[in-house]
Amino acid sequence: MPAVHHESYTEARKHLKDLLDAAERGRVATVRRDSRTTAFVDRDRLRHLLASVSPSGAQVVAEDGGWSIFIPGLPLAADGPSLDEALDDMILALREYAEDWQERLLDAPNWGLAQLVSLSDDDQLRDWLVGSGR
Repeated sequence: MPAVHHESYTEARKHLKDLLDAAERGRVATVRRDSRTTAFVDRDRLRHLLASVSPSGAQVVAEDGGWSIFIPGLPLAADGPSLDEALDDMILALREYAEDWQERLLDAPNWGLAQLVSLSDDDQLRDWLVGSGR
């Protein structure tokens, strides 16, 4: 199956299965609506790409018998008595940030981060934060 492109929403609606099948296989799948073209992308493929091109850069610091985590350039920080609890706190902070971004920060430059967080489960975010996996 080659790339799938539909020139209208109406045409795409008639061939939604083809669009979804193409996206799941990693093929180009697009729909034009007015002057914009939207791409359909498999969730896992998009998540993997975002994690690959955007390492967290999280800084982990042991201090005063506990742990702190922050990501330079983001208004996020987390603390906990153990590293696991600090990571849990950072995951919660990331989820709240992504939710805020979706609700009211759409003009902020962190589209990729908001997408990555929204597409990830907690284990994937933990791996991304500590740099042990994608």
